[in-house]
Amino acid sequence: MRPVRFVALGDSLTEGVGDPVDGAWRGWAALLAPSLSVSPVDFTNLAVSGAQTRDVLERQLPAALALRPDLVSVVIGVNDTLRCTFDIHAVAARLDTVYGALTRHGATALTACLPDPGAMLGLPGALARPLARRQRAVNAVVHALSERYGTQHLHADTEEWIRDRAMWSADRLHPGERGHRQLAVRCHALLAGAGLASGPAPSAEPESPAPTRTASLRWLATAGTGWVARRCTDLLPQLLTLAADELRHRARGTSARLDLRTSAAVSAALAALTVGEVEEAA
Repeated sequence: MRPVRFVALGDSLTEGVGDPVDGAWRGWAALLAPSLSVSPVDFTNLAVSGAQTRDVLERQLPAALALRPDLVSVVIGVNDTLRCTFDIHAVAARLDTVYGALTRHGATALTACLPDPGAMLGLPGALARPLARRQRAVNAVVHALSERYGTQHLHADTEEWIRDRAMWSADRLHPGERGHRQLAVRCHALLAGAGLASGPAPSAEPESPAPTRTASLRWLATAGTGWVARRCTDLLPQLLTLAADELRHRARGTSARLDLRTSAAVSAALAALTVGEVEEAA
């Protein structure tokens, strides 16, 4: 029998940012891979820092399908919410295409919903709420499409996960080693419950000590500052506009309208996918 083939798609979370080993990133997917089978596992990580759903669809998916994988993780969407070009209709259409292609090629998809970046970064409410609304929209789409395509879906947006600072790295947006291990453990439990993982569970205990406060501050002052600056250049003007809109609605007591607007956009995006399927069948 050939080895199990596991391919990981996504952004910096799956690339392994926050879990450095020997000068490179490891991450939850690499920790999960050996636990998928008692036999050797062929693991390929195609995730790239900064990737959005468009990158997964146009670049990572074709490369993954060429490997004829058995299992493909697709954990993506946070970077879409951090861009001024965010469009839940486009996100839904891309994920629908990705999940559909994997299903047609006989691969099992592993998906996940994620915490919103505003909460993780500790942004003020008026700035955090628009980002939270966007992430809830992405999560709602992932939930719906995961059910439609029968993926193995992990709920990684729970409050205890967000509140436990021991899980997170200095940038407050990527897991540290403990967090990556926890993701690997939870994914293994999910897959083992479905009969898709036969190896022993990954260890939940870190091999390396947590970064010191000095090391964390050094990271924030160097690489972390650059990371924030690159995203602020793209997102900040629109985020300030969204925050102003948030404050106006809050002053008028009409904040619920923003939530309803987001829910309606998600429903319309999913309905458009259904209409498209009907038209293709006809």
